[in-house]
Amino acid sequence: MASIKLKGDTSGELTIQAPAVAGTNTLDLPASSGTLLTTTGDGSQLTGLPNSYAGTKNRIINGNMRIDQRNAGASVTPANGGYTLDRWQTYINPLGKYTVQQDAGAVTPPVGFTNYLGATSTSSYSITSGDYFSITHNIEGYNIADLAWGTADAKTVTISFWVRSSLTGTFGGALRNSVANRSYPFSYTISVANTWEQKTITIPGDTTGTWVTDNGKGVALLFGLGVGSTRSGTAGSWAAANYISSTGATSVVGTSGATLYITGVQLEVGDTATDFENLQYGQQLAMCQRYFEIMGSSGSTSNGYAVCAVISSTLTRGNLWFKTEKRATPTITVAGTWYSLPQSITASASFFPSNTYNTGIGQTWSGLTVGQASYLYDGGSGTSRVLISAEL
Repeated sequence: MASIKLKGDTSGELTIQAPAVAGTNTLDLPASSGTLLTTTGDGSQLTGLPNSYAGTKNRIINGNMRIDQRNAGASVTPANGGYTLDRWQTYINPLGKYTVQQDAGAVTPPVGFTNYLGATSTSSYSITSGDYFSITHNIEGYNIADLAWGTADAKTVTISFWVRSSLTGTFGGALRNSVANRSYPFSYTISVANTWEQKTITIPGDTTGTWVTDNGKGVALLFGLGVGSTRSGTAGSWAAANYISSTGATSVVGTSGATLYITGVQLEVGDTATDFENLQYGQQLAMCQRYFEIMGSSGSTSNGYAVCAVISSTLTRGNLWFKTEKRATPTITVAGTWYSLPQSITASASFFPSNTYNTGIGQTWSGLTVGQASYLYDGGSGTSRVLISAEL
């Protein structure tokens, strides 16, 4: 008898025994992808494992919109290029035409989901040729390197998502490379207003163009909220252009108060959409923190962040370690008031990041004794923040 052993993280091993018949034997596994498990007669080779056995299949991070470190569910009017929910960016021209909020409108998400990203139009704006409004997810190059785009071996991908709008009609989006000279506009139809509908779009891999495969921006997935003719193209084919949406797509910003809600966004290899890949919350948060991390008190209790050394009568130095190693050396901004012991005085903290795993801290004050230690804390004001960004 030949044996096949499948190992799981928590379920142990599943052993399947089969007669050692010469040649190749195929076993149909009950997996959502419908992929077949193939083994040789002597059990020496095992191929064709479904995506769920092969690790993280979804190239989208926070596709179920659970993580919102920056705004904690508050409504924001985004800036061009700004981030709203974690990993979800906005491209806007002109500004101020819509808001974004986690769970906007308190609508019940589709079954299996607890959160969604909601965009709401703030006016009735008439799109001109150069205008564009989108919700965008940038995928790191390392996470799409296996797609082999830009070569003859380029792999097909399938995008699936749940969407709900107060409008009906044809909506649009696109995939685009980092230098914005290769894009694939796509369209989808919302048939019933204010009703969740699941959409699936299969896109052949691009055999030409430049596609980043390191820690830079590999692929951008864009959902249009209203895009002028300059950034709109014919749906269903790759183009040597910077397209954000498909020609003729519905403009959400064209109707005051119009909404578009989205969740369950998945991009995976192959021509078939499979069930959404639900990761544990801690996994998903850590994946988001590779690109953005926020430190600071959310209540009235003081929180400590670093122990620093006094190196002169007016200066301390120390290090703050990130919760997750960053994609690249981050940019750090500071908000609110910070304090230091032993003298319990307000101390302006400066940060000097030079690598992907920690940052130097400097504080300037007076009356210090060299060789003492100081303690950086936020004072429990609820407004003190350290924003650490290594976004694409």
